[in-house]
Amino acid sequence: MNIENLASTLAQGEAYLITSAENCFYFTGFQNGEGVLLITPKERVYMTDGRYIEAAGKQITCCTDVLDAPVFTDEIERICLFEGVKTLYVEQGRVTLGFYEKLRKALAGVTVEGADRLEDEINAMRSVKSAEEVEKIKAAQEIAEKGFDFILTRIKPGVSEIEIARELDYFMLTNGAQAVSFDTIAVTGAKTSMPHGVPGSQTVKRGDLFLLDFGAVYEGYHSDMTRTVVVGEIDGKKAEIYNIVLEAQKKALDFLAPAVLCKDADAAARDYIKEHGYAESFTHSTGHGVGVEIHEKPNLSSRNEKGALEAGNVVTVEPGLYLPGEFGVRIEDMALITPDGSENLTKCKKELIVI
Repeated sequence: MNIENLASTLAQGEAYLITSAENCFYFTGFQNGEGVLLITPKERVYMTDGRYIEAAGKQITCCTDVLDAPVFTDEIERICLFEGVKTLYVEQGRVTLGFYEKLRKALAGVTVEGADRLEDEINAMRSVKSAEEVEKIKAAQEIAEKGFDFILTRIKPGVSEIEIARELDYFMLTNGAQAVSFDTIAVTGAKTSMPHGVPGSQTVKRGDLFLLDFGAVYEGYHSDMTRTVVVGEIDGKKAEIYNIVLEAQKKALDFLAPAVLCKDADAAARDYIKEHGYAESFTHSTGHGVGVEIHEKPNLSSRNEKGALEAGNVVTVEPGLYLPGEFGVRIEDMALITPDGSENLTKCKKELIVI
């Protein structure tokens, strides 16, 4: 079990405190933003308050105890004292400064350590998906792809970006999605040059590109995909850019395999784009991990010089070209790294779709 694997990295006198909702869910399977998980060499204790204690007690089976703890620091102090904990590791990038200071004041004789150790251990575990996790991501992606097929019938001249975004979200939420993965990006015309453009009142016009970046959540796991389509007809420059992005994406997808450096996977797409004279127009990394959160490790980035892919990683591959004031194109699939290569988890068409 994940929680036992994490506990096995502790020495006597050490403990981990997990405060983020995402990591608590990963280790317990219980979705709740008002709880913490304390792990010592002997104990695995989930704490929440009276609003959630009954549900937590029924759903959490991996812990030695599930406590109704109106004041978390009181129970943490008690357990640390009983277990002889001298160093308590917290999630450096996730714990709030306020709670960190409360812990330091409450835990006399205990060093509250905010180094990278706990997050590094968790990120390494979360980046390699189990077969069950992969099935949940696939289910989330299937919902998103059904949403894409549906929304293609709604993208028409005169319809606004926000209408399209809302219809897509509603379709996914009424067809099996627990939630949407993030605020859906649905932009048209010149706004497609903004990688994270916000849908608004702008309406679709004939000849426009329309960019959709979206995903669904299924049993706590996310999907992520991007497609760029054209309304009516496409001119030569847009077609050129689209095909450059498509070929760059295919090259990166073909490059994925265990032991491949993340920076080299990024370069597979980036170098192709550079060869065609658009290096400055590719303004973000090639991809990222997906799972309990929409952005996880590993990162397919030129800055990730030492990270390498492993079997079980699920990553996006999403190169894009953005010409400010004109238009932009992004194409994004998710891929599972397998023992001998990769499997594309995104099944819908990505050759240019003309509506």
